Amino acid sequence: MSTYTRPVQLLLCGLLLLTLAIATLNTLVPLWLAHEHLPTWQVGMVGSAFFTGNLIGTLMTGRLIKRMGFNRSYYIASLVFAAGCVGLGITVGFWSWMIWRFIAGIGCAMIWVVVESALMCSGTSRNRGRLLAAYMMVYYVGTVLGQLMVSKLSTELMHVLPWVTGLVLAAILPLLVTRIVNAHSEHQEATTIWPMLRLRQARLGVNGCIISGIVLGSLYGLMPLYLNHRGVSDAGIGFWMAVMVSAGIVGQWPIGRLADRFGRLLVLRVQVFVVIIGCFAMLSNAAMAPALFVLGAAGFTLYPVAMAWACEKVEHHQLVAMNQALLLSYTVGSLLGPTLTSMLMQSYSDSLLFIMIASVSFIYLLMLLRKAGQHPTPVAHA
Repeated sequence: MSTYTRPVQLLLCGLLLLTLAIATLNTLVPLWLAHEHLPTWQVGMVGSAFFTGNLIGTLMTGRLIKRMGFNRSYYIASLVFAAGCVGLGITVGFWSWMIWRFIAGIGCAMIWVVVESALMCSGTSRNRGRLLAAYMMVYYVGTVLGQLMVSKLSTELMHVLPWVTGLVLAAILPLLVTRIVNAHSEHQEATTIWPMLRLRQARLGVNGCIISGIVLGSLYGLMPLYLNHRGVSDAGIGFWMAVMVSAGIVGQWPIGRLADRFGRLLVLRVQVFVVIIGCFAMLSNAAMAPALFVLGAAGFTLYPVAMAWACEKVEHHQLVAMNQALLLSYTVGSLLGPTLTSMLMQSYSDSLLFIMIASVSFIYLLMLLRKAGQHPTPVAHA
């Protein structure tokens, strides 16, 4: 049986359209707020509202899938995200945009849980790794294309919202012609998120997802603002964000193969160390292209390796619950990262963006070094 069945292919097509919209808004929302002369801490709070919505959406989607199924849950998630997009055009303001980004965050998290869980239930122990790799590649390709669209198209609010909302609604169409069946619903009914978070053997993976959330949440939410304060144009910001995310695409397959061959522990330690190097390169005013490439290659590949670590520690019927737990951990990190970092940037300097990322990465590196003697190095199942 083919790994990439028709439902999987159509699901990934819908994900690509949704990711184009998500990436575009993640870059432009901070810039639109900056153009309205909102202080940095308010920009960070709007970003945190999005990730707070992610948190709520992650918690509620598992139950929604059990009651409504994958297809209907996907439709609902897309409509919630579309409502969050349309709301931005009603009025521009701190409180109103916090609410609409919160709603958009709920929709995005619902989409991620539905897609990831559907892929896991559609796969087997032999091809689930390939499905996860395809998911990450589609997500990052969509992110890069979204950044390139920012650099090439008009960035005016009312020019962007119509086609972004159209992309979200168009993403519903592929799943109208196929049906995704949850083949393991009986087992999943008895499996909850919280025991997954308490598994001692999966703790490094859970912690890695939290750190990944802090790193990527800060980069997505505050890197456009950092570049804007340095005088980079909107088109230039879209280009540099595309460079950073493209590095994550380039690094996916080689880092995945290295993790399979040498074990996830070694690869995680190297990745975190490279993130720290990338932060110091940005602080030292080195050439931006190689610095952002290094930072993106290590930072954007941290989540799948940490997630693979944790998923190897659970039984087959626990995979969906573990996926929700890891996405919840990532979301918590994404919520904390922009909130704390934006306050530090407001009070001191924009350089605190990279100091914060390097600091949390160093803490995780210490965890990896300390746990090295206590946990066997896992090797991915064939």
